Amino acid sequence: MTTQTTVQPGNAPTRRKGIEASRARQAIWFLLPTLIAIALVAGYPLYRTIYFSLFEANLTNPDQAKFVGFHNFWFTTQDGIGIGFLQDPKWWQSVGNTLTFTVVSVFLETVFGMIIALVVNSNFRGRAFMRTAMLIPWAIPTVVSAQMWAYMYNDSFGLVGNGLLSNFTADGKGMALLADSSKVIWAMIAVDVWKTTSFMALLILAGLQSLPSDMYEAADMDGASKWTQFWRMTLPLLRPALLVALVFRSLDALRVFDIMYVMLGANNASTTSMTGYARLALIDNQLLGTGSAVAVAIFVIIMAIVVLYVTAFRVKFD
Repeated sequence: MTTQTTVQPGNAPTRRKGIEASRARQAIWFLLPTLIAIALVAGYPLYRTIYFSLFEANLTNPDQAKFVGFHNFWFTTQDGIGIGFLQDPKWWQSVGNTLTFTVVSVFLETVFGMIIALVVNSNFRGRAFMRTAMLIPWAIPTVVSAQMWAYMYNDSFGLVGNGLLSNFTADGKGMALLADSSKVIWAMIAVDVWKTTSFMALLILAGLQSLPSDMYEAADMDGASKWTQFWRMTLPLLRPALLVALVFRSLDALRVFDIMYVMLGANNASTTSMTGYARLALIDNQLLGTGSAVAVAIFVIIMAIVVLYVTAFRVKFD
């Protein structure tokens, strides 16, 4: 006599959850060595930075640190003088410069990178050469490209400052972009867009090549236009690649230092970035506590922006 086992309907979800939990445990064990390495390489320096942000210390003699709590962030003396960096107008100016640089440059790089990726992803003669050539600006070290563009922006002999832009001045002379506080941020954004658009195009191109081609063949048979295919199919399916590209580029842009440092010098307070302000406090002024507090603030700002990115993408596309 054969006994048949009846499978209860509620057992399947339970087994599926058990399998998912087992896979999650296995993934944790596989990731454990990497997590330990990250904790040692990044976690300990982060802990020390947070630790010194609560102390008044000198960079040359950190052992004689004095606990001051949050005074490095915000503290007003009895005379009403603010000595915390959050009360310094130059800090907030550096925040504004960095956010302007990040928002404009990442937006333009995403748009141009999308256009280049769509073009390179299509079939045409010379596509392999185009894929290689578009990486040349990104392959050039940032310090080299910033110095190169600083020469090109020169209003006396620069190809851009004295050549191209001289056609837009009233007297026909060169335009000193790097000496004009109202134009210098846009000049640096142009340099960053020129250099990093190819990086965005490369990440987006990788996402485009992972999309199934038969889906577009079916859309063509149904009479869907290329514009409709892009908005209804390509863009939603590119969400993971686009999110990775935006996060990576936003992280780099928020930490911008080398372009401004090379093109403008170390002490240009009107156009410095958040990392430039941190360097000024930590290296030039030897204030280990204040420099660490600024670094903690930069970390919090970057983390908040990444969380906003992930949340916005989840709400929009889920």
